[in-house]
Amino acid sequence: MSTNLIREFSESSQLAGGNADYVESLYDAWLADPASVSAEWNTYFQTFKGRESGDVSHGAAIARIEAAQKRGPSFVATAPASDEHARKQAGVLRLLTAYRSRGHLAANLDPLGLAHKIHAPDLDLPFHGLSDADLDTEFDCGNFAGGGQRMKLRELFARLKRVYTSTIGVEFMHISDHAQRNWLYSRLEQANGNAGLDKAAKQRLLGSLTGAEGLERYLHTKYVGQKRFSLEGGDSLIPMVDDIVRAAGDENIRDVVIGMAHRGRLNVLVNILGKPPKTLFNEFEGIFEHHEDDPAHSGDVKYHMGFSADVRTPKGGVHVALAFNPSHLEIVNPVVAGSVHARQARRKDTEHTKSFAVLIHGDAALAGQGVNMELFNMSQARGFKIGGTLHIAVNNQVGFTTSNPQDARSTLYCTDVIKMINSPVFHVNGDDPEAVIQVTRLAYEFRKTFRKDVMIDLVCYRRHGHNEADEPAATQPVMYQIIRKRPTTRELYAQQLVKEGVLAEGDASRLAEEYRNRLEAGAAMTDLHPSLTKDVEVDWSQFIGGKLSTGYTSNLDKAKLVELANRILTLPQDLTLHARVNKIYDDRRKMAAGELPGDWGFAENLAYATLVDEGHNLRMVGQDAGRGTFFHRHAVLHDQKDGHTYLPLASLRPDANVEVIDSLLSEEAVMAFEYGHATTDPYTLNIWEAQFGDFANGAQVVIDQFISSGEAKWDRLCGLALYLPHGYEGQGPEHSSARLERFLQLCALDNMQVCVPTTPAQDFHMIRRQMLRPARKPLIVMTPKSLLRHKLAVSTLDELANGSFQLVIGEHRDLAAKKVKRVVLCAGKVYYDLLEESDKRGLGDVAIVRVEQLYPFPRPEVMAELEKYPSAKEVVWCQEEPMNQGAWFQIRHHLQACVGTKQSLSYAGRARSPAPAAGHLNDHVAEQAALVEQALVAPVGSDHSAE
Repeated sequence: MSTNLIREFSESSQLAGGNADYVESLYDAWLADPASVSAEWNTYFQTFKGRESGDVSHGAAIARIEAAQKRGPSFVATAPASDEHARKQAGVLRLLTAYRSRGHLAANLDPLGLAHKIHAPDLDLPFHGLSDADLDTEFDCGNFAGGGQRMKLRELFARLKRVYTSTIGVEFMHISDHAQRNWLYSRLEQANGNAGLDKAAKQRLLGSLTGAEGLERYLHTKYVGQKRFSLEGGDSLIPMVDDIVRAAGDENIRDVVIGMAHRGRLNVLVNILGKPPKTLFNEFEGIFEHHEDDPAHSGDVKYHMGFSADVRTPKGGVHVALAFNPSHLEIVNPVVAGSVHARQARRKDTEHTKSFAVLIHGDAALAGQGVNMELFNMSQARGFKIGGTLHIAVNNQVGFTTSNPQDARSTLYCTDVIKMINSPVFHVNGDDPEAVIQVTRLAYEFRKTFRKDVMIDLVCYRRHGHNEADEPAATQPVMYQIIRKRPTTRELYAQQLVKEGVLAEGDASRLAEEYRNRLEAGAAMTDLHPSLTKDVEVDWSQFIGGKLSTGYTSNLDKAKLVELANRILTLPQDLTLHARVNKIYDDRRKMAAGELPGDWGFAENLAYATLVDEGHNLRMVGQDAGRGTFFHRHAVLHDQKDGHTYLPLASLRPDANVEVIDSLLSEEAVMAFEYGHATTDPYTLNIWEAQFGDFANGAQVVIDQFISSGEAKWDRLCGLALYLPHGYEGQGPEHSSARLERFLQLCALDNMQVCVPTTPAQDFHMIRRQMLRPARKPLIVMTPKSLLRHKLAVSTLDELANGSFQLVIGEHRDLAAKKVKRVVLCAGKVYYDLLEESDKRGLGDVAIVRVEQLYPFPRPEVMAELEKYPSAKEVVWCQEEPMNQGAWFQIRHHLQACVGTKQSLSYAGRARSPAPAAGHLNDHVAEQAALVEQALVAPVGSDHSAE
């Protein structure tokens, strides 16, 4: 085929690239005989005008060459086989490719028999120039089942149907890597549709199904109408996860971390993790294990709760954790991935062999929630890969009340999104438990072998409504007519085992009765390991109950500080820096020598250096984290000759784990990943940095449902820091505000900290405080932009070495306290605008006080500053944000409590606005000048007309 025609075909084909080999084989057959392909393909191929250009079929020649290769070097050449036989031989090989590529379209996947199957004519013999008359002809089977086989077409055709179109349908021909494709089809074809289970394994499988069904039936009759989000219809999930856990424990994997939504969660808790049924029954009866007298601990509903346990397996054991999660579907997935990454980092498990993730999706949510695409995109990225995740889609073919695929998605399968990362997809009929175990083991081994994600699509159904109080037949009448008549998976499999002679009549009923008796006894239903050896331990006890008010020691010897600065500023001789970066590092050397005051980048990097030197680890992630959005950090240095990178902070301690990651362009999944990391590792300073503060908007669900409330709901401690560049500098509505007001609204009962540091020393001490204080709470920082290089925003080495983070910074100028008539309180960059204008005007009667921490609000410190000015009758809160945004409405009650009875409290700032900032620079400049004047000299009013 000529090169230009190949290009023309590639550019014009509407088919997926994964089918290229298959389509080319069709084209070759068409060249030999246009009648050998369907009318549609014939018409399509005619548009290429290949026959007119002289293209000829190579099928016969290829078939002869392959046959000669199979016979070996001693074979003596004879007259070539007939062209007719050669064409049929080529047709057989195309038939093999067709089943590998598209056999899933004909597979019997839907237990209810409702799913529409796309007609696939290329799975029939005539499409490939074959007929029933050829069934008893023997052909070379190419690389079928490992290669080297000849068999009659009848046998090959039957085996292809058994492997690819029974109750398993596999998509893998889209995978670019030949070794992975070969691994998959060789194992599928060698298994020949047989899971290879012996009698004991089949009995265990039935026992697992009995547990899955038994728990649901027990809860359904004992707690009538209570929500539990039953697994019924998807019962095979339990033996599937059980098989994964057993394999992991037997192979010395230390952790299996599971993420899943609410459907089937109670079943997994009891039948996989061994949560005592008595505890679950108590929760149904309103008895929860939480701090009833502590308003800071709200608890959560039973189908959101996590659990962990050491599970015994035949050859060992494994720690299994089920992550806590909120109702927002799929958002727990990157949290689990982050937790696994932290476990691997702790063990220096660079091969990803000791911990792995199992993520259980719903079909509608898998296709509907964009966080999945983000996580798939992260799965092989350097800063986030965890050696592959085993994904399971519990595909009950309905999402809430939507079951028509034309409403649910625009793809054939709910799992199609994972094909973007060249992962295989195993579709399996949930009512064939042995097929479920077969694909589970294949998926497990694929992940282990290739260290990449794999997906199992467990096609099943939902026996009840979205919850047990719903009536699903109102919206799915036909589906539920079939479901209500259908025996359960356990009943169907028990009948099968009786026919096979594996079970006697009555054995299945006896198993069900035994399970119910064990349930009522209330003890764990899983074989737990009482003394599983732990290779690493994490001691959270020192942080439990930790308070933000707890003191800590921060002082550093100045000589030590200089030594650390010099160590991170001493670079390899072969590292060639960009000229601007080189200038920054030269300046930092002068700062370390005391020749220049320290700027923000110097103090920040030095803070990290002190923590790493003291035994802590560092993980900073953001879209420009290494360099810094505003070219200030340069924690990662890029050689200008060959592009290699150098991370000075990683050189401070041999066993240090220091990561500074430039993340992909995602907020939601990446922030959730970092939350999972931080909740698993209290010894690492975990930072997520936004490119601009408002980028955090894309991860609001993570902030709302995990960061701000995870401790209250689930007792999950988290020391994650969010760095959010914030400040009004004329960059428009989207690059000015980090939405400070939203974070302050989420603050209550000391759940997190919100800080707005205004000096490098403050930043230095705030960073150190986050790790040195025996508490792990989220830290939200409104980080600066223009202050990174502001001539006044500098600090000395003495200020870094001594002191601690100041909640409030009082007036530093030498003002006569009794002459001060007005005190302006503010936070952030606006302080420097106020200071410069005050000095310009020579105002000696206005004091400016910075509130560096807005939550927990420092009332005593603010009051102490106000008390310094007995003549001041006017207290003004000044902010850059519009009145309905920023801190004003969230802290006004604190300010009111701080001002004296003879003092007024007023607002100075932008008027109310739907948008955070003006879009035009001229407007910004005018607004900024007005709010500064309003704060400093304009008459105060109590009407707050801007409201």
